[in-house]
Amino acid sequence: MSDKINRVVLAYSGGLDTSVILKWLQQEYQCEVVTFTADLGQGEELEPARKKAEMAGVKPEHIFIDDLREEFVKDFVFPMMRANALYEGLYLLGTSIARPLIAKRQIEIAKMVNADAVSHGATGKGNDQVRFELGYYALNPDIKVIAPWREWDLTSRTRLIEFAEKHQIPVAKDKRGESPFSTDANLLHTSSEGKVLEDPWEEVPDYVYSRTVNPEDAPNEPEVITIDFERGDGVALNGVAMSPATLLTALNELGRKHGIGRLDLVENRFVGMKSRGMYETPGGTIYHLAHRGIEQITLDRGAAHLKDELAPRYAELIYNGFWFAPEREMLQAAIDYSQEKVTGTVRLKLYKGSVSVTGRKSPYSLYSEKVVTFEDDQGAYDQRDAAGFIKLNALRLRLLGRREG
Repeated sequence: MSDKINRVVLAYSGGLDTSVILKWLQQEYQCEVVTFTADLGQGEELEPARKKAEMAGVKPEHIFIDDLREEFVKDFVFPMMRANALYEGLYLLGTSIARPLIAKRQIEIAKMVNADAVSHGATGKGNDQVRFELGYYALNPDIKVIAPWREWDLTSRTRLIEFAEKHQIPVAKDKRGESPFSTDANLLHTSSEGKVLEDPWEEVPDYVYSRTVNPEDAPNEPEVITIDFERGDGVALNGVAMSPATLLTALNELGRKHGIGRLDLVENRFVGMKSRGMYETPGGTIYHLAHRGIEQITLDRGAAHLKDELAPRYAELIYNGFWFAPEREMLQAAIDYSQEKVTGTVRLKLYKGSVSVTGRKSPYSLYSEKVVTFEDDQGAYDQRDAAGFIKLNALRLRLLGRREG
């Protein structure tokens, strides 16, 4: 190696890929490995990751398992939700939005332990390698990055398992007795890729879903809930004040129960290829619709339409890994300014995979029943004003029509 690596901070889940990477780093770079496991609400017991790291020779003081759930929702998910960001009009960016936080914490730990490098388990085909590394370089321009999937010769899942078995690294098995799908999970979503999902014509088997019941099996009675917002962020469920992570956790349970938030998507990866994935975002789907509901009565038309124009660009920046880029921060400032009066309550009905807004109210509502009513508005709106409005807007069309005639 041209540059000697003494210590590296590895983003470590304790799963097959990162367990193999830990051993590979120790062998290939002859370096000390520091493991970092982020609790982002993936719903898994994380202590086994500590035990696996210890078994692999990592010093106890160099095993970091951090509960980042509140920071994740408050400082990453909620700002994104203020933008109503959807990648390619559908995807709520559950994997994408977690990467900058992981990268941020890795760089912080690297500084704490005086590490030379950071490492991740993202493959050379995916988006995550880009997201992690853009985050690393934005926060520490001189950091060294080790991406094993772009270096080693373990170029298939089969060879990875062979390496693990050779070095007595436990290999997880799913309930079907096969190697698991490629999955990612956090408080916002769960994603699954690979195996049967690689054929976009094949329907996603029901056993792939883990966060939601089949909508057909969901309760036969709808459930009505309310979400309170203050300045664009959710603060209460059914009138009970909650922290960001607590609120999303509660919404996830409601979404799970009613089969809400399933998405089968063929998307365009930043690296150029198309991929098919299955996403479950139960609480996020409910929250997204609720946020749009409160904006309907609190945002001016010009601001609302401009936000809708900015949202795809904002979503693309997050998907492509540019969370720490100045253009994302500029957009965030504009979006956050728009949320100053986005305060109030939204009522929603949950039923067999669907979410619908059934009511919204706000002390800052721009909705005027007096102006919009079909009954006598007592002079609140002079309908004769519309004649001049229409004629002025029609002027260029009339001139065009005369020319063409």
